[in-house]
Amino acid sequence: MTDHADPTIDATRHPELLVWLAERQSAFPHWAGQAGGTDRFGFAPGSLDTLDDLIRETFDSPEDIDSKRRRDDFVQGAVWYVGEMMCREHGMVWQYAPEPLDDGTHPPLFDPTDTPALDTPCVAFPDAGPYEGFYPLNILRRMLIDEDETGIPVDERLVDVLDPAYLTDEDDDEEE
Repeated sequence: MTDHADPTIDATRHPELLVWLAERQSAFPHWAGQAGGTDRFGFAPGSLDTLDDLIRETFDSPEDIDSKRRRDDFVQGAVWYVGEMMCREHGMVWQYAPEPLDDGTHPPLFDPTDTPALDTPCVAFPDAGPYEGFYPLNILRRMLIDEDETGIPVDERLVDVLDPAYLTDEDDDEEE
């Protein structure tokens, strides 16, 4: 993975990331209410089981989340909630280091088109560099697969991200 991020922008202070985080935090009470009630999403580990069930009820496959669906309020809130839980549990921070397209431009955050570039925020340890984090969108997508590319069965739950062992797993979501 090549580091194409603009070295002059701190990945934890990227302007698009800061706007997105403020929007997500502001929208959280409404999102939680729409997703089943604010009492169900209080940043307790059990709330990830609730979200896990909602994701599996709403989407049949990772492709269901891809494309334009990844900009839906429900998906955006779920991405933020999972990442925020990881930040709170593991002392991680949000980062966004968009990877440029072949023409040198950067896709917008959560680009609705099929882009080969990294266009979503991640959570990482404060001393980690860009592309060394966990991408909550990919965590949501991975929950919806039955087996990995080598045919090994996958049975993950969102609550797994709170387990310290998840952070050292060879099969984690280090890249999009």
